[in-house]
Amino acid sequence: MFQVFSGTEMVDLTGTMRDQAELILKKCDGLPLAIATIGGFLATKPKTSLEWRKLNDHISVELENNPELEMIKTVLMSSYDGLPYHLKSCLLYFSIFPEDKNVRHGRLIRRWIAEGYSKEMRTKTAEEVAEEYFTDIINRSMVQQLKTRAPYTGKITDSCQVHDLMREICISKSDEENLVFVLDEHCTLQPTDKIRHLVVRGSWSRDQKKKVLGSVLDVSHIRSLTVFGEWKSFFISKKMRLLRVLDLEDTENLRDHDLAPIGKLHHLKYLSLRGCLYIYHLPDSFGNLSELETLDIRSTFVVTLPASITKLSKLKYFRAGLVPTDDVLPSSYVREIDQPLKEFGLAAYKSYVQKKSIHDLDAVPYLFFQARIWLRGWDEHGMKVPRGIGRMKALHTLGVVNIARARAMPKELKKLTWLRKLGVTGINKKNCKELCSAIVNHGRLLSLSMRTEGEPGLEGCLDDLSPPPDSLQSLKLYGYLVKLPTWIEQLQMLTKLTLRSTQLEYHAILVLAKLPNLAILRLCDGSFRWAELNFHFCPESFKSLTALELEFLPGLNSVEFEQNAMPNLELIRVLHCFYGGADGFSGIQFLSGLKEVSLKGHKGDFNEKFKKDLREQLSKNSNKPNLKMEDMAKWLSAAPA
Repeated sequence: MFQVFSGTEMVDLTGTMRDQAELILKKCDGLPLAIATIGGFLATKPKTSLEWRKLNDHISVELENNPELEMIKTVLMSSYDGLPYHLKSCLLYFSIFPEDKNVRHGRLIRRWIAEGYSKEMRTKTAEEVAEEYFTDIINRSMVQQLKTRAPYTGKITDSCQVHDLMREICISKSDEENLVFVLDEHCTLQPTDKIRHLVVRGSWSRDQKKKVLGSVLDVSHIRSLTVFGEWKSFFISKKMRLLRVLDLEDTENLRDHDLAPIGKLHHLKYLSLRGCLYIYHLPDSFGNLSELETLDIRSTFVVTLPASITKLSKLKYFRAGLVPTDDVLPSSYVREIDQPLKEFGLAAYKSYVQKKSIHDLDAVPYLFFQARIWLRGWDEHGMKVPRGIGRMKALHTLGVVNIARARAMPKELKKLTWLRKLGVTGINKKNCKELCSAIVNHGRLLSLSMRTEGEPGLEGCLDDLSPPPDSLQSLKLYGYLVKLPTWIEQLQMLTKLTLRSTQLEYHAILVLAKLPNLAILRLCDGSFRWAELNFHFCPESFKSLTALELEFLPGLNSVEFEQNAMPNLELIRVLHCFYGGADGFSGIQFLSGLKEVSLKGHKGDFNEKFKKDLREQLSKNSNKPNLKMEDMAKWLSAAPA
């Protein structure tokens, strides 16, 4: 019920309001969802006893029949009915996704925009408006905001999930308005009027349904098609002329030849092939998608784009490239996969792939892709973009671009003045000056990822990036560096920093400790060069840090926190560190804001003394943080969401 009043609002409840509040809480019967939902609902209403009495009167009849279920449903329905029209559309959209599906925040926002739910206003972009809608729904306690960890990569992403009972309301309302039609194991195909959103679930039998699907459902008015599970070519029809959203993320068995019909969907605004493991090329016909605003081909095997892609003048969001293998697993595992190819050639590599029992990582398509990349001398983590991409003025998100394979790319980047998020790889001595010159001019840039392979790596390549974009909030540096560039100290707005393979001297940690707004620090494999690594965090260091992530640091021996160090730290996440007889942590008891310590590793990584010492320190911490431990073998074999 504290949600009814903002944190700065002091309200002394009158006697009648207090009575109504107690009555509401009594009817909630201690159920958190009901309490949270009522609080979110009342927060939007006048704070009077009359308004609160109306709510009590409205739910009292239903309470007689089913005190635990019907009452909550009634409250949720009241909350839904009280929504403005634009938020109703956004909330009902959740009925598209399966019950157990955590929806990525960015995926939802970009789909809303493509549907026209969020539009540009005088002083706000469509993205900013959509973010406001999302925050509004979260604040009303209708949707739960989550931090989820992607399978294999361990990458933490913002996601959300609608509460179970609110999802029932969404489905019920969607059915009433004939908004969403779901093909699953329970559906019966009957003649249906205009459908706006068609969903194909993995549980729906694909056998001999082509004729039935085409003859029974009227797909001519469909605005979105979302497929989960196995792909079939008959899912796309020539009749889908009004289709705006085609979401095939993680669809199974989608092949290059299946993409040809997509180029004829001229109203398409959102296209996602993310996670489709058998996609290697995009057809030239994609250049005909003149309305396209989002193209997501991340975690496919596309490394070269057709020249026609530069005709997409309205494209705003473009992501490609694999999640880097060495950003997923420790270097030893990466070498185990790559070494047979480099030492013995393609024939031996093919034999190796066939014998290798790592099918749970979708190894076969990945390993053969590695062979193709190696033979051509490419970098699988970035794409080659065609000349003329500088004409795509609307782009605000672009990555990962391999600038070593496109000499004119730095000059093209200069023209993309609306960029807010950029990822580049293939940085070397020949192109670094032009690249830095291009990035310096991007005053709107919020996120920057820079990567290169081997030595000399990034060493000496970043010095000319001065002054850096003062708006920069997120920075990732992957590659041999040794010393931090001096301009790092100027990043007053930086909130997130990731380092991998940088081989930094220890002094760098003292520089980072002074960044005033750094909230998330992720130190990964090879970020520091010492064989035995001992971190010592002094008082007043890292004042804004809330999350410290230590990943694949085999030389890590100790981490010591002095009193008043990291005063706002809430999470310590350790992945595959502290081997054998490492000293481990000290000073955990001084971290007054700490909420959780997460340990993930192979069996035996953390010995009994290490765990005992850690538990003792946690018990002395006044905040009583949680300790979570997980076997890395189970984590790696987890099925994709």
